[in-house]
Amino acid sequence: MKPTRKIRVYDKEFKMNAVKLYVTGERSLTQVSQELGIPGGTLAGWVQSYQADKADAFPGKGQLKPSDIEVSRLTKELAIAREERDILKKALGIFSSLRK
Repeated sequence: MKPTRKIRVYDKEFKMNAVKLYVTGERSLTQVSQELGIPGGTLAGWVQSYQADKADAFPGKGQLKPSDIEVSRLTKELAIAREERDILKKALGIFSSLRK
């Protein structure tokens, strides 16, 4: 049997501190990852996420970024508005045909 690999979970504060160690330029990506005991690829991914989203990076497992929450809310609102518009169009068609 293959040995099972334990998946480690890191909190936002740990990720932010790790990225800041690298971003400040004092240490290389490899040095930071070795010092903290995390894979270099993992740290590189964190750096990319941080550079893309800054303060909104690392929202947490199952959590959405504030911008994604707003997009979701607006998408739902648009769907409702479209449905209301379609109902009004149908009603207009019905009442127009009754007048003739």
